[in-house]
Amino acid sequence: MPHALASPPADPRSDRRPLAVAVMGPTASGKTDFAADWAERLGTAIVSVDSALVYRRMDIGSAKPDAATLARAPHLLLDLREPHEPYSAAEFARDARRAMDALAARGLVPLLVGGTGLYFKALLEGLAELPESDPATRAVLQAELAERGLPALHAELRAIDPVAAARIQPGDPQRTLRALEVFRLSGRPISEWQAQGTGPRPPFPFRVLKLVLAPTERTVLHERIARRFRAMLEAGFLDEVRALRADPRLHPELPSMRAVGYRQAWRHLDGAIDHAAFVEQGIAATRHLAKRQLTWLRGEQAALWFDPIAARPALDRALRAFLGTGA
Repeated sequence: MPHALASPPADPRSDRRPLAVAVMGPTASGKTDFAADWAERLGTAIVSVDSALVYRRMDIGSAKPDAATLARAPHLLLDLREPHEPYSAAEFARDARRAMDALAARGLVPLLVGGTGLYFKALLEGLAELPESDPATRAVLQAELAERGLPALHAELRAIDPVAAARIQPGDPQRTLRALEVFRLSGRPISEWQAQGTGPRPPFPFRVLKLVLAPTERTVLHERIARRFRAMLEAGFLDEVRALRADPRLHPELPSMRAVGYRQAWRHLDGAIDHAAFVEQGIAATRHLAKRQLTWLRGEQAALWFDPIAARPALDRALRAFLGTGA
């Protein structure tokens, strides 16, 4: 449950914390366009809250901002890792706080923009303290994954930690391996570690306005998703994935390559599905992602919801009121 101070207090006038704005929403909802407009008005930067944008060479399929957008709205936390390198939610929270502090030190309002719920949670609410990852243990688990397969590892997790296994999808290798790693390192289930981290936390050092951008009509979002996916194909998405596949360090079980679109493109280039099925599955997977994001967003406390097109004037007014500016 989010701690209360992740959202504005009852009397904002008495709160002296610096301001920040979280622009949340499902994929393809128009978050970047809206945030870029406001970043340009305020002379500030966008702090990306997107687990795909942290990877280099994954530009088209992740809808990474183009050069024109970056020129008018600088983005932070892009291209932090190669696609074979790990990057955790805890690392994101650390990097995002540094970026926010640097902007606030210059008198600027950070704009947190993205749709990765775990990243927002890690930053605004904090995560349970867990044992640090151990390269040797992780290497053993990766070898077991290759030899035994993910279903066997998930079954092992279910035997030692049914609470975590019920929460982790059987097809999620990253979280399955992490849960097993924590147990092997500490002898305690990861669910116990996470449960002990649910107590009161210190106030988040920024006063955050949470804005959720989501089209009122689900069909509008679905049309935007399909249109954007086809635009990615025209921009050379499959060539991007071909280049990634040529890197021997990459394989389809990496978190980066399991990103929506990339996973389906890899299967298509493997010959597992034809082009028409690839397009259909890529669009369907993106819709499922948007559905999961909306489910998570409905649980966000003190978030204000707006249709980014139909309610744009009201959206701008809410932001101006929060900032106390006529911008």
